Amino acid sequence: MRVVEEIAFPGCKVSILAMNQKFIIKFEKGSLEQTYKVAEIDLIFGLDDVKKMLNEDFLTKVMDRFRQMDADFEEQLSAL
Repeated sequence: MRVVEEIAFPGCKVSILAMNQKFIIKFEKGSLEQTYKVAEIDLIFGLDDVKKMLNEDFLTKVMDRFRQMDADFEEQLSAL
């Protein structure tokens, strides 16, 4: 697996990796992580298409998901 690109985005780290004819889009925020895999064959323009996916609407949903993940995790920790 190799890092193809890292993209600056406020609130989380965004990395695009390549492995086995797939692009992996990895979002990291603290101890939480989200990953999305896209087969290279599904993309006409490769990395450029991956970057197009990272629009404001998608990134807003990713950050909302991080908030929900964090709330779920904190709930589980407090139940211990």
